[in-house]
Amino acid sequence: MVRRPVAWVVAIVLLAEAFGIAAVNWFLGVVVDRQKMSLAGLDPDVMSTSSKIGGVVFGLYFALCALVAVLVAVRDRAPAGFGRILLISAAVVHGLLGALAWGLIGWTAFLFMVVVLALIVLVLMTYDRADGPEQAASGGGAGEGGDPKAEAGPQHADGAPRELPEQRGAPQDGDEEPQDSVPAQVTRPAPTTP
Repeated sequence: MVRRPVAWVVAIVLLAEAFGIAAVNWFLGVVVDRQKMSLAGLDPDVMSTSSKIGGVVFGLYFALCALVAVLVAVRDRAPAGFGRILLISAAVVHGLLGALAWGLIGWTAFLFMVVVLALIVLVLMTYDRADGPEQAASGGGAGEGGDPKAEAGPQHADGAPRELPEQRGAPQDGDEEPQDSVPAQVTRPAPTTP
């Protein structure tokens, strides 16, 4: 299936983004520190330190998202709990970054962000929950077709269902006469103007 390779691709892309964002912010912090740049009178040391801290924080965030994607690929299960929230937040971040990239950088950066967003959403959507429609189709559960509400009744030795004495004369589905869903009489609405 396509689920595991997509999860691996998402993990690799998010890990590359983690290193890329951390490296770019660290580099910007070094440049600001060496050039003694100031923006609106801010202290260059504060700007340099905050750029480096921001790079490390965002790098760790994307690395943690990559770890969740690796766990999804290894376990071949849908992310749950905190991991699911992390991947959803990563999808939202890529959507916002894509919108900003369109105006600031160009369509190629926008296209990259949209592709990563689509891959993350694909990882989130391709895995079915254990109690989803896949279980009902697989035939698991107590009744026929995996329906847990339908309980298996007594059966003969060959597996055919045995009819209980209280069921022999009871009406079954389809025995009663069909009923119309539309009432027989239609009343006209009363006029509202005099």
